[in-house]
Amino acid sequence: MYRFKTIILVLFLILVLAFPAFAEEEKATNFGWLSVLPPLLAIVLAFVTKQVLVSLFLGIFIGATMLNGWNPFYGFLRTMDNYLIGSLADSWNAAIIIFLLAIGGMVGVVNKMGGTIAVAEALGRKIKNPRSAQLYTYLLGVFVFFDDYANTLIVGPTMRPLTDKNRISKEKFSYIIDSTAAPVVGLALISTWVGYEIGVIRNIYQSLGIDANYYGVFLRTIPYSYYCIYSLIFLLVLLVIEKDYGPMYEAEKRARVTGKLIADGAKPMTSDEITEMEIRKDIKYKASNAIVPILTLIMIAFFGLWYNGYTLLEETVNPFTMEGIRTCFGEADSSIVLLWASLISSIVAIGMGVFQKIFSVDEAFDAWVDGAKSMLFACMILVLAWSLGSVTGDVGTAEFLIGIVPGNFPFAILPLIIFVISAIISFATGTAWGTMAIVIPLAIPMAYAFVQSGGDPHMMTVTLGTVLSGAIFGDHCSPISDTTIMSSMASGADHLDHVKTQMPYAITVAIIAGISYIFAGFFSAHPVIILLIGTAIIIGVVSYFGKSVKEEDLKKEVTPN
Repeated sequence: MYRFKTIILVLFLILVLAFPAFAEEEKATNFGWLSVLPPLLAIVLAFVTKQVLVSLFLGIFIGATMLNGWNPFYGFLRTMDNYLIGSLADSWNAAIIIFLLAIGGMVGVVNKMGGTIAVAEALGRKIKNPRSAQLYTYLLGVFVFFDDYANTLIVGPTMRPLTDKNRISKEKFSYIIDSTAAPVVGLALISTWVGYEIGVIRNIYQSLGIDANYYGVFLRTIPYSYYCIYSLIFLLVLLVIEKDYGPMYEAEKRARVTGKLIADGAKPMTSDEITEMEIRKDIKYKASNAIVPILTLIMIAFFGLWYNGYTLLEETVNPFTMEGIRTCFGEADSSIVLLWASLISSIVAIGMGVFQKIFSVDEAFDAWVDGAKSMLFACMILVLAWSLGSVTGDVGTAEFLIGIVPGNFPFAILPLIIFVISAIISFATGTAWGTMAIVIPLAIPMAYAFVQSGGDPHMMTVTLGTVLSGAIFGDHCSPISDTTIMSSMASGADHLDHVKTQMPYAITVAIIAGISYIFAGFFSAHPVIILLIGTAIIIGVVSYFGKSVKEEDLKKEVTPN
């Protein structure tokens, strides 16, 4: 197997070094089909070799080499300085890295105080089985609706001890976290996504000379965000009727029957610093030692987004009205606010432990550092993923994918086409936001032309919802997506195992969403009717293809009569 992996790597490197011989006529700004090479290489190599860091680095290296006249020496140098250093030099990225380290540090301190054990014991009295553990995780994911990063990194550390205790596979746990992050935030009326989406909508509407209430336009797109809605419904159906299928079923069967939460040979996204931390036995474990820092994190993040957005507003608004709150959230810099929240919650956790004489200040900082260390691998992958995203932007991957769409297709199929294109771009670039910024300015004028020629006026609203759905679908499937990486990290799952087990579910939901867009495009059906049809299909698919993951049924399958 290792020999096969080595051969694959060598062949790709030979291919790259051979390209200069016939690529000299290629313009630097138009690589054509070659523009998909950097993300494609990174993704394929990641699955073949299971070496995520090396695969991402090679994807960046090839993109940088393409941009530097196919000279591998300059490509290597630009990989290091332009992209890796450039990603860390970005203030938003740097804030997110510190936020991740601080979250890990806070979890380390909370664990040192015995807070994690206390919460597990307290919720353990309510959570009696795997089904209830997953449902509580689902509900917490829906509750933290205001930011996908905050959602992932609050839900994961909070529920991990309980899902571990109830033998929920890391693959399933990471899927629950991932599916209640971006889909929830994408549908929320107030979130860090709303302002960005409204800004993109406003720019394209103004360029077309359309005067509208842009927040109202966003609200009307929500019923058409079928992938986001169906993701939540699909997950809930799985949890309620306790069925899984495909590789997720195998993962759950392994966890329930053998107690192995990760597969043999898996590489969890967290290290052992926290799990191997020594906790004093002579202290009283208090749930408040975990709840207070976590609530501090949530409250600072929520009110910080409101405050930070207000300070950045260029117009005067009443920040205490619903419209003002929404505007403030939309303008907020979430990276800075999450940094505030993580550091303040860390200080609160350290202060509580020192005040209760559980540990000294030195011991508290040692626990904080150990917790931060557990995030190091995920931070490395994030930096590489961001760098690969920059490379794909520079080589024009997204523009090429948009350009291959034929201009003479029937407008009734526009939602489905936009959904597929958005998904491909998001998968290749690993960013839902970048996809929206690229696709919306290209898709909306097409929909507007259709409306101007006498078509259904709802087509523009449907198209906007389609872009959001496609972007989040591609983001869910992509191994280079930051939210996918964070979900693996927050759950302690092997990243590629998370991607492989989640993908069949994401594709199932996407197919049902695609059917819904056909109904919306060809029949102009009411969105509520379409949602009811989609929900019925989801229940039917899970009931037919799913296998019971109840412990008694799994034992019968393993040891048949």
